[in-house]
Amino acid sequence: MSKYWSDAVTRLTPYVPGEQPKESGITKLNTNENPYPPSPKAAAVINNFDTDRLRLYSDPDCTQLKDAIADQFSVNRNNVFVGNGSDEVLAHTFAAFFRQEHPLLMPEFTYSFYPVYCDLFDIESKKIPLRDQFELNLDDYDQPNGGIIFANPNAPTSRAIELGDIEALAKRNTESVIVVDEAYVDFGASSAIELTQRYDNVLVIQTFSKSRSLAGMRVGYAIGHEDLIDGLERVKNSFNSYPLDMLAIESCVAAIQDNDYFAETNQKIINTREWTTEKLAELGFISLPSKTNFLFTSHRFLEAAELMGYLRSKKILVRYFSKPGIDNFLRITIGTQEEMELLVSTLEQHPDLFKMDAN
Repeated sequence: MSKYWSDAVTRLTPYVPGEQPKESGITKLNTNENPYPPSPKAAAVINNFDTDRLRLYSDPDCTQLKDAIADQFSVNRNNVFVGNGSDEVLAHTFAAFFRQEHPLLMPEFTYSFYPVYCDLFDIESKKIPLRDQFELNLDDYDQPNGGIIFANPNAPTSRAIELGDIEALAKRNTESVIVVDEAYVDFGASSAIELTQRYDNVLVIQTFSKSRSLAGMRVGYAIGHEDLIDGLERVKNSFNSYPLDMLAIESCVAAIQDNDYFAETNQKIINTREWTTEKLAELGFISLPSKTNFLFTSHRFLEAAELMGYLRSKKILVRYFSKPGIDNFLRITIGTQEEMELLVSTLEQHPDLFKMDAN
């Protein structure tokens, strides 16, 4: 703490990102990164890029990328906003729409950046409890609010809700913005993008980090009614008019147009996820039904913190949350088939796994 900090900064509890190890030989299943490389077409853009162009500013409007996203989802360019990762898009969203008289509603267990942004932008919030087995029920959001935000599928719980439930909420909740954070939607859930064309208060946010394998490029986007997009543009241009560099723009254009590679790698992850779920069940784990590229799982006997430490000692990183209510769960990223086989075989060697089961 510094005497030069403002009171607002002193009160902040910053987001804690997943560990990025510096040592080699680590199997990294803790930050939900895609285990497969980006589209070869995106890689070709990067490898063939004319670096002399970097002396110039990138397009502040990112027109080429907006057009590619609009084409992909059958919307207009003025329905698309892009930013430096979906976290920045979310930050602009909180600033643009959620500083209201009534509180912002969000699930009790969800992406931990949401409460951080509430603190940063001085937004009152209310956390809505999840139901049995961490189910998100949108009927619980029928109350006065200055906005609603939820991830679908939810993180870290991995569960998805049906598109019809989101539309029913949009029909009921007409006086505030509903934000659907779809970072993981491509791994088995249904996108709400089509709802943005029928409801002017629905905003969908997606990312190139997960299903497009471009986490290092830091590109996210929002799709919604042009009035919502205009609001985001006003915030962006009051903060950073050039959020994306040339490499990010052009590689993401190539990635979003390579639908065959996108479908192939996503299916690999889904197949491996189902295999891993079955194998972990045989070892005494209970996993929530996942529509993401990770599992949210707990063991019948062994504590999550102990399992996390054991795996770490074997150079396998998984994510553990100490927050009460989810402190006996691990979030395990789905890696390659070989990485998940290593995870399972390592767990099989745990000295107490089968001993406790026998008791």
